[in-house]
Amino acid sequence: MFKERTVLQSRNDWDWGIGRKLVADLTVIANQYEDAHEPVASPDGEQVAMPVVKGQDDVGVSVNGELWEGEFEKAWNFKYTPDGRLTALVRIDDEWTLAVDGKPWEGRWEFAWNTKLNPSGSALAINVKSGMDYSLALDDKQWEQGFVALRDFSISDDGQHLAAAVQVEKLPEADIEKFKEGTWSVALDGTAWDQRFVNAYLPVFSDDSAHLAAEIRTGMFDYTIARDEQPWDATFGSVWEPVFRPGSDKVVAPIRVEGGWTLAEDGRPLWGGKYAQIWHPRFNPDGSRLAAVVSPSFGKWTIAADDAPWSALFGDMVCAPVFSRDGRHVAAAVKDGDAWTIAVDGTPWDATFSAVWDPVFSPDGEHVAVRAKRGKLFAIAVDGRVWKFGYDALFDPVFSSDGRRLLVRGVEGGAYYREVVPLVSVIGAR
Repeated sequence: MFKERTVLQSRNDWDWGIGRKLVADLTVIANQYEDAHEPVASPDGEQVAMPVVKGQDDVGVSVNGELWEGEFEKAWNFKYTPDGRLTALVRIDDEWTLAVDGKPWEGRWEFAWNTKLNPSGSALAINVKSGMDYSLALDDKQWEQGFVALRDFSISDDGQHLAAAVQVEKLPEADIEKFKEGTWSVALDGTAWDQRFVNAYLPVFSDDSAHLAAEIRTGMFDYTIARDEQPWDATFGSVWEPVFRPGSDKVVAPIRVEGGWTLAEDGRPLWGGKYAQIWHPRFNPDGSRLAAVVSPSFGKWTIAADDAPWSALFGDMVCAPVFSRDGRHVAAAVKDGDAWTIAVDGTPWDATFSAVWDPVFSPDGEHVAVRAKRGKLFAIAVDGRVWKFGYDALFDPVFSSDGRRLLVRGVEGGAYYREVVPLVSVIGAR
């Protein structure tokens, strides 16, 4: 049974009183310093943070106008956790680390980047580099083993494990035979799998954090998926990133066979349809439905839900599908020509924009909200109806747990506001 994420449970504790609140005048704050950069809002909208430049190699972190204690040479990659803690990558004495609510980790590295957190926000991890070694750090504890190279990484849902594609041996220049033998593997919690591959790509965890799967290249023209170190029996002309079926150890991935693409589960075709391309397979929360971006013919894109493509086709872009929590509806950001919009269950909105972000479903799945942009201004749109174009910056909308109210977090006229509006005032009475 689908379990609510911690972030959804905590929304009940937020202030959902109707009204608008000035949280911070960013122009006033910025005028106190040499420069100020892009702000970031907390999930509940009660805080807005941004890096401010006090002088050369002197950067501060401003939260609602108040500076973190301590001095930093640089600060970037600001991210809030679901429970409202602010994280930033900071440089201190020519070394990088992660700071959480103003407190830096004890670990220091030549460089650090790519902050990630598990869904509840209880665990934090980063890529780190010291000398010629690449590694990962989880909650201020670095892997003991470093690697020649390390690509993007994943963090398990429970926050206890990290995994990454790693190069375990140096490849001498122009050594084609060594390349064919394979110098890449997958590392789990700092220990690489015994097997070596020509290439390995971003591994992913099952939702119970007990299993790990990755896209691998076993030969010059042979690709497959490995789960828990065991490659699928079959190889393919190409594969894309795998995904676990929720509540199981079964792995689904796009595969290229006989000149076309389909989806396979544990190495065997799952969908009967063949497509010019398949990307971004996504399950609904309980694993009973599966959708993906597909190309029915060259240059045309859409969403296929349970192997049934939408009739609406788009010429430029279709982003990863998003399921409603009950699994009944699918939405995606789509682009045709110069126009972006949202399509829900195959029907695109009439309203179009110069940019849109991922759609957000209401808890009951009956409404879809999105952050959108036209020209230089931002607005919230719900069910294709645009509400209040005029923000200079905007963050994703958030529905209340009962779906009747919408939290809007945005910058207007140089000031950051937190506003709760009744949904009916956005979409009108029905």
